[in-house]
Amino acid sequence: MNSMIMEHNMIYKAKLKKEFLKQKDGYLFILPQMLLFLVFMVYPVFEGLRLSFYNVGFVTKTFVGFRNYIELFKDSIFIKAVLNNLQFVLIVTTLSVVFGLFISTAVFDKTSKYMSFIRGCYYLPVMITMVAFSITWLWMVNPAMGLVSHVLNSIGIQNVNIMGNSTVALYILIVVMWLFNLGEAVILYLAAIIGIPQEQFEAAEIDGASRFMVIRFIIIPLVSPTTFYFVILCFIDVIKVFLAVHLMTAGGPNYATTTMMYLCYQEAFVMNNMGKASAIGMMMFVIVSLLSIIAMTRLKAKN
Repeated sequence: MNSMIMEHNMIYKAKLKKEFLKQKDGYLFILPQMLLFLVFMVYPVFEGLRLSFYNVGFVTKTFVGFRNYIELFKDSIFIKAVLNNLQFVLIVTTLSVVFGLFISTAVFDKTSKYMSFIRGCYYLPVMITMVAFSITWLWMVNPAMGLVSHVLNSIGIQNVNIMGNSTVALYILIVVMWLFNLGEAVILYLAAIIGIPQEQFEAAEIDGASRFMVIRFIIIPLVSPTTFYFVILCFIDVIKVFLAVHLMTAGGPNYATTTMMYLCYQEAFVMNNMGKASAIGMMMFVIVSLLSIIAMTRLKAKN
């Protein structure tokens, strides 16, 4: 019996070796990319996980177990950052889906040139960097010379510092993130709607269905996989928001716009608390990984 098992293992190993030799060129071709992926993606994850269990100083580090995680949940600033992230995710994702669907269903049956023009207009913010987009908005809400301040002054509202208001500042950032993500929603929804068989619309027209009924009973159900995909994509993108916060508010006023990513940056590079920053990073990594697994599983099931 043992000899049969050994013989089977030898045959299996020989097959693996033969298969590897056949694919050797392919493995050599992807080797540089795999090395870069391991060094710059995989290694930082494990190093961040390791550091999250330490209190890291300038020279030494002390093992503290789960203390960094426990302190985070006792930290009112971290709780505030989580709540801010939750508002970002819920509002930006909802607005992007609703307006993306609205715009796409309004233009999907227009001429190809008109659709291309609409796609280009809404996708323009996505093509420029978040740095340029944020600085443009920061100039617009500048209390001294911004466009918004000028409009407010013209209607009698003088000397308003919009970004100095803790409530308004958060929603200004939400609007910035929404407009930045809206173009992607429009592109995805238009592509999904164009992919719907024309027979569906022709049958609805013969049956005398109104435009609202076509949207309600044909378009929305058939683009639901796209909606699910975009929601997960937008969720992952928005939960990592950093540049807009860093450039426009620096987390203020009074931590009103601080997010998990910005707090991670502050703990790591301002407070020099790498252990706590690593704990925040690992929590975000777990959240994003779970969402990615759910998305991949759902999309695979749909296919």
